[in-house]
Amino acid sequence: MAITAADVGKLRKMTGAGMMDCKKALTEADGNFDKAIEIIRKKGQSVANKRADRDATEGVVLAKVSEDGKSGALVVLNCETDFVAKNESFVDITKSILDVAVENFPADLDALKALKLNGSSIKDLVVEQVGVIGEKIELSLYAKVSAESVVAYIHQGNKLATLVGFNKGGFDVQVGRDVAMQVAAMNPVAVSRDAVPADVKEKELEIGKEMARNEGKPEAILDKIAAGRLNKFFKENVLLEQAFVKDNKMTIEKYLQSIDKDLTVTEFIRFSLDN
Repeated sequence: MAITAADVGKLRKMTGAGMMDCKKALTEADGNFDKAIEIIRKKGQSVANKRADRDATEGVVLAKVSEDGKSGALVVLNCETDFVAKNESFVDITKSILDVAVENFPADLDALKALKLNGSSIKDLVVEQVGVIGEKIELSLYAKVSAESVVAYIHQGNKLATLVGFNKGGFDVQVGRDVAMQVAAMNPVAVSRDAVPADVKEKELEIGKEMARNEGKPEAILDKIAAGRLNKFFKENVLLEQAFVKDNKMTIEKYLQSIDKDLTVTEFIRFSLDN
């Protein structure tokens, strides 16, 4: 049967594949769209199998908050090259996946991959895009935050994003953005010192003791010196105790209390392709 330009355009819109690939698939499928989609998907799987051992370390990191402002999601779609990562269509695909995540807030990454987007599962859609783009593509991360108020921040270039949950809402948008940018810039390990994992604390204490021992300090005071260095570690690496990047005379905790004495951070997520 004759394959029209409208048919090709329709299939391209459905799959994101190139015009010639769509025409070839429709011709092979005798105009059957379902078969044509399957042909394009199989091509993507074939390319994916060939590139399975490649490193997909570039990509796009995006975050978004639900309409009620109480939940947020972060996704990472990886590819092989920065050229592809900067391509508008690749960013748009990531945005579409993120939209599905925010609409549904699935339990985990596998559950997200099983959800539908443009008639196909997200897992199949990613495979299709491998054939379209010709690079290894991988949906590698999905994370979510729920709180009384959630703020998202995406750093310029789409390589870094954060989500921050607060115990209450009603504050100025810029306040939440300030804290989300703080998380992006200073990469804290936890919200508070109580939330720092025990093994991290133990490691820092051991490092502190070993450093003091190497400096020739008496064994009797090594524990005290190590405790002091651990306290410094908290001030540099715990979000609420970090110096506010916009005003280093106050901590993030003091900054939030200056807005509302009861306002604090409940949790955060930060992901960067660079570290």
